[in-house]
Amino acid sequence: MEQRFTQAPGIDKKTRYAQFLQQYGALIEGERDEISVMANTAAALKEAFGFFWVGFYRVASPQELSLGPFQGSLACYRIRKGRGVCGTAWAEKRTLVVPDVDAFPGHIACSSLSRSEIVIPIIYNEEIKGVLDIDSDRLNDFDETDRKGLEETIRLMAGALYA
Repeated sequence: MEQRFTQAPGIDKKTRYAQFLQQYGALIEGERDEISVMANTAAALKEAFGFFWVGFYRVASPQELSLGPFQGSLACYRIRKGRGVCGTAWAEKRTLVVPDVDAFPGHIACSSLSRSEIVIPIIYNEEIKGVLDIDSDRLNDFDETDRKGLEETIRLMAGALYA
């Protein structure tokens, strides 16, 4: 069954997320393989929103994230807890919206084209399983609508995978 996540031009971002979440729920329904769900989640988000880079880092050890499925240019293999945007979001257990990555202390530049970033921790039963990392090649590209829509995406994903 082919499923497309492209959306009609001209609709506002809040409506785009609402439509995406409806389709996304159907996409992951009944799927339990973490890598497969993460791979299709990255692809669906990139297709629906045209993000520059979308991917996952999974908890590999108590102090390190390891690269998971992604869409975009080459990425860093490992990120230490508390380091960069991903490691900081993991350590602080909260979503980080970074309008200008060059202004973020300790930013890890996997791509020099990345200008802004949002990172959402994947939390289930208070345990962090990894993070969703999305980069933009434009400054200040993420806002509260993105945060809410992406947190809901991750809530649905975590519920499907870890429940």
